[in-house]
Amino acid sequence: MAENVTVNIRDIASRLPDNWLIGCDSRELFQIVDRLFPEFTKNPAATPQKILLAEREPVQFLASFIAACAAKCPIFLCNPNWVKQEWQQVFDLVQPDIIIGQDALQNLTEMGLMASPIGLTHGWSETEFLSENTALQPFNRAKNLVSLVLMRKFCHIEKPKNNPKLPLTNYQLPLIMIPTGGSSGKTRFTIHTWETLTASVKGFQEYFQVSQINSFCVLPLYHVSGLMQFMRSFTTGGKLAIQTFKTLKNGEKCDIEPEEFFISLVPTQLQRLLQNPDTANWLSGFHTVLLGGAPAWPELLETARNYQIRLALTYGMTETASQIAALKPEDFLAGDSSSGQVLPHAQVTIRGANGEILCNNQMGDIVVNAKSLSLGYYPEKWVDREYFQLDDLGFFDKNNCLNIIGRSSDKIITGGENVFPIEIEAAIRSTNLVTDICIIGLPDRHWGQVVTAIYVPAHSQVTVKDLQAAIADKLSKFKRPKNWVIVQQLPRNYQGKVNREHLQEIALQYIGAEIEDTAVPCPYGDPF
Repeated sequence: MAENVTVNIRDIASRLPDNWLIGCDSRELFQIVDRLFPEFTKNPAATPQKILLAEREPVQFLASFIAACAAKCPIFLCNPNWVKQEWQQVFDLVQPDIIIGQDALQNLTEMGLMASPIGLTHGWSETEFLSENTALQPFNRAKNLVSLVLMRKFCHIEKPKNNPKLPLTNYQLPLIMIPTGGSSGKTRFTIHTWETLTASVKGFQEYFQVSQINSFCVLPLYHVSGLMQFMRSFTTGGKLAIQTFKTLKNGEKCDIEPEEFFISLVPTQLQRLLQNPDTANWLSGFHTVLLGGAPAWPELLETARNYQIRLALTYGMTETASQIAALKPEDFLAGDSSSGQVLPHAQVTIRGANGEILCNNQMGDIVVNAKSLSLGYYPEKWVDREYFQLDDLGFFDKNNCLNIIGRSSDKIITGGENVFPIEIEAAIRSTNLVTDICIIGLPDRHWGQVVTAIYVPAHSQVTVKDLQAAIADKLSKFKRPKNWVIVQQLPRNYQGKVNREHLQEIALQYIGAEIEDTAVPCPYGDPF
């Protein structure tokens, strides 16, 4: 039976110093926790209330998350910027009791998914609403504090009778549902617990040999990459600095000592920061710069080495509560570009087509077993958590470092040859003729699939012939793109991951079956 650690969550918060949260008011955060906790626990005999947390403001988000976890409420982390279709999907799946988030509530009202105006569904005035819900008064009256709405009273959507039950027993609460969409763009929630998240923290501590973890967070808190930075600092007594990436890119920096902090970035963020020598030099002062979320290209890594940035290439996912493998910064600076060795809380094997474990330098499917592994996708629990096969292909080298080849589902088979997009993308990036690139396979009656490049040219004078000439000595003929599609930008999410299904639709729409070696500009000014 899992240990019930949630009773200690508020104790952890109470022991943190006032300067724990850099750039924000730690005392305000704990005051909000104290106000929210009674609301979440006022009916302990009933089924715990399911909470959608879509708060944009960091203090409000963290306070709500801490209070919900301490109250053992199932909590679903949500992107405040989801569109109506995504919100409708989440509503149908979760059927929530409570939504927290000022902007999200306003957007939901405008989308027609919530009653408008909030709180006046039954003809109440604001005063009557606040009087009826006294526990909510501090949040509805105070500017920039948490907006909290009870769905059973104030939502247009009525809960159906087939409301899904929680897949786990109470002693394993709180359940922490973290959104993941992969490259398809379809949102689903991985089921985590306090135990799985803290297992990831402990593995991180041991691997990097640190006791207190100070985190500088520029990633969304509702995503595993941002949430785990909070968890590392919160549970180890470290400091947490939070800043938007936009302000950091513009040159604003928190008042911290970088050498004491870990910062997490995705490749596109690192690329933008390296374009400014001042910011690049500032990054070189960090204890460790964790890089993950999407493949990094060789030129980006070489630029980081030139600035002596202590980069740690990582491999992980929402299902494993962030990284399960990481490259030590000193190995990166020495020229290693692998994903490093496996962290102590995880086991990774490379498997062949029949499930057999492969030796070093043999490519196969990546299979994971980790203490931090999620319990399933809401509302279903996985039957076997000891054998989690990923869509990724890779191998271990002679130093037991994990090397990622690419996604098995992204593999292109053209004329019987296997082609991996990551190799072609790296070759085209190295020409410096594109600012962004994605390789996909399109159906072809002769070859099975044809390699197709969707790219953003570095300048208007770049032609297909230029690109073809630049990669002629870099790629075998069967790996060179047959179709070229120009776009103004690729549909990437905040992690830098590309929505390949969307690109497939665009490419199929604007490339005829017989068109070869032709650049077809997308007619939209900004198609994404």
